[in-house]
Formats: sequence, structure tokens, C-alpha cells
Amino acid sequence: MKTSKCWVWFKGSLNSGGYWKEGFSCTFDENPGVLIESPAYVTCRVPTWRVLTKEPENLYESPSIPDKAIWKII
Repeated sequence: MKTSKCWVWFKGSLNSGGYWKEGFSCTFDENPGVLIESPAYVTCRVPTWRVLTKEPENLYESPSIPDKAIWKII
């Protein structure tokens, strides 16, 4: 199990595009996806494509989003 600081991709709204949000701790373990934690959000597990462990050069550049992407692992 590895925990590190990370940025999480949020898809935005109809009026604005998506963005990378900092302030999360991410735990990588044997379970699918990545566990993300922040005092401002409910702890949950998301797919790995939504997580970066290095600060993105452009906070508004989208990751490669898979077709029929799952945004949250329940």
C-alpha cells in the first residue's frame, strides 16, 4: 500500500470544462482504482485514469478518458 499527494480530474459542468484539483491524498493498494481522501470531500475510490501523482503542467488539460468511462468505483 502506497499513499501520496495527488491531483484528481473533475469533469466540470455544462458551463465550464474539467480541471485537475489538488489537495488529495491517494492510496494505491490491491483493490481496483485509487482511494482518494480530502477533508473537503467524501472519501471514495476512483479509476486510475482520474489521478496524477505529479502536478499537471496544465490544470485544464484532460487526461485520456476511456470510452464509457467509470468515474467512481463503488
